[in-house]
Formats: sequence, structure tokens, C-alpha cells
Amino acid sequence: VQISDNWPGYSLDLFTYPQHYYGDLEYVLIPHGIIVDRTERLAKDIVQDIGDNDIVVLCVLKGGYKFISMKVEFVRLRSYHNDQSMQDMQIMGGDDLSKLTGKDIVGTGRTMKVLLDNIEKYRPKMIKVASLLVKRTSQPDGYRPDYYGFEIPDLFVVGYALDYNEHFRDLNHICVINDHGKAKYRV
Repeated sequence: VQISDNWPGYSLDLFTYPQHYYGDLEYVLIPHGIIVDRTERLAKDIVQDIGDNDIVVLCVLKGGYKFISMKVEFVRLRSYHNDQSMQDMQIMGGDDLSKLTGKDIVGTGRTMKVLLDNIEKYRPKMIKVASLLVKRTSQPDGYRPDYYGFEIPDLFVVGYALDYNEHFRDLNHICVINDHGKAKYRV
């Protein structure tokens, strides 16, 4: 599903969200119901494509996993300082990735290149990457996940487990944060 660059989003007045974020958001980019429906469709597509292989899902925290229930391992990637992308990616957790040897992997997350390079040394049989969002940027890195829910404009979004300095994960919708919200939660 592609969201155009000129999509104005939905008014915040149409939805409920935590009161402590009032004044911190511009608009709702993707409402909760649409996210849930699209995620269910992705899960069906993944299961259909992968079949009954022995799958290990490597979930990138803290964004959470929403696709399918199975054996799950966790890692966390840190790629932002406030709203600016960092040059060096930090990988936390996943200390023993040797259990991935010979397994099929469906990764969930936003930034995968560094993680995939790290995983490759364990020679998994297959790696597939799923991400809820893909951003259209002016400087594409040439990488696209195998599965994604929404292609969005180059916006800094929060909600539905996506954070800004550990805030906004509790939003049910994916929203665009405003300058006031960025300043309020800047570290």
C-alpha cells in the first residue's frame, strides 16, 4: 500500500489517543484498523510464501512483532538520535545468533543492512525481511524488504510501537510528530 507524498492524513480530532500527547502530533498518517488489517494480510502472504519450513522470527525491538506466532528471538537496533539518523547502527541483544544456522528467517524491522550482514556469517538457509513501513527518501540505500505493509513519504512517524526517544510507542495509530513534540521529548 503506497501513501502519496501529498496525502494530508487524518485529523487528530477523528481519533482517540493519550491526552499527554495533545499538542505533540500533526496528524494520523495510518489509523489502527488499517494497520491491523494490512498486518494480517502480510502474515498470510508470508505463511503462503514460506510454507511449512522451520521458521525463526528475529524481531527487532522495541517495535514489537505483529505478524505470526512462532519461535521468536529478539534484537534491538538503534539508528536514531532524536529525529536524526545516526551514521553507525548499534545492535543490542541477540548474543547467540548461532542458533540461526541453517534456519529460515523472517526479520521484522526498519533498518536491516547492518543486522543482515551480522546474521549472514551464521549461514541461514534463507532470510526474508518484513517491515511495516518503507520510507521513500531522496537518498535510497537500494535496500527493500521482501514484505512491507506501507510505503510512506519521508516523514518521521511515531506510534504503533514506533518511538521518539522512548515516547509515543503507546499510540494505536501511526502519526506524524510535530516540532513541539520533538522539542518536548528531545534528549
